[in-house]
Amino acid sequence: MTEQLKVFEALHWASSFLEQQKKEKIAAELLLRFHLRKTRTELFMAMQDDVTKEVVKAFKADVQKFASGIPLQYLTGEEQFYGRTFIVNEEVLIPRPETEELVYGLLERLKGKEQESFTIVDVGTGSGAIAITLALELPKADVIGIDIAVESLEVAKLNAKRLGAKVMFVEGDLLQPLLEDGKKVDIVISNPPYIPLDDIESLDPVVRDYEPKRALVGGMDGLDFYRCLMNQIPQLLKPTGWIAFEVGVGQGEAVAELVRAMYPTEHIEVVFDINGKDRLVFATIKEKRD
Repeated sequence: MTEQLKVFEALHWASSFLEQQKKEKIAAELLLRFHLRKTRTELFMAMQDDVTKEVVKAFKADVQKFASGIPLQYLTGEEQFYGRTFIVNEEVLIPRPETEELVYGLLERLKGKEQESFTIVDVGTGSGAIAITLALELPKADVIGIDIAVESLEVAKLNAKRLGAKVMFVEGDLLQPLLEDGKKVDIVISNPPYIPLDDIESLDPVVRDYEPKRALVGGMDGLDFYRCLMNQIPQLLKPTGWIAFEVGVGQGEAVAELVRAMYPTEHIEVVFDINGKDRLVFATIKEKRD
């Protein structure tokens, strides 16, 4: 029978248990806040309050699931991205800080143009974090999110509805739906799968065993999706536009070369993230290639 605990007792049990399991103790607080629906301040003000047996049971079950390797975000069903809360589940990649830097980097390159009516496509939209954030930050933009997985698009649509973002979500393989429609766009942004096939087994088990492999594996060298995208992009990008990619560590120059092969005279940047790793590639396109 599950015992009733006070808040401080539940927190102490979870912290001690996770420490013994060599897991991040901060998850104890985050999970308890989630189950009690409290902010950090509210949690600490309620340390002497009783926690119902039902909540204790659910909380302990999630702590044990986290200790077994299940990502915290899949237990709480949410993750923060660019200051907003997004729904996540096992059908989508968990949004990461590097991807926030991708969005920030693009927005920096669009400074002074925020009121222009851009058409933006986010390829492999997943949870919709990139597409929805750009739609909210650039209210005049026409934003499209494409994904090959219907299950991922269902999550993205939920997020767009909850956050009040106007995004058109399309099922399809990379840019193929837009090419078939003869669509032209100003901006292509993507965080595609970029893990080399042989590297999958060496990934953190939390990522390898729980996040969708379709959102991780990018072929033998991790560059398959960039090759495909760079074969498609010149067919739909307007004469003036932007390309923004997140890349794997060590892939920056290789991806930049793929872009340069299609746009040899344009300004292409490999940008390092906050941890000093090459994570982003940006291209400013001023005219079509010959």
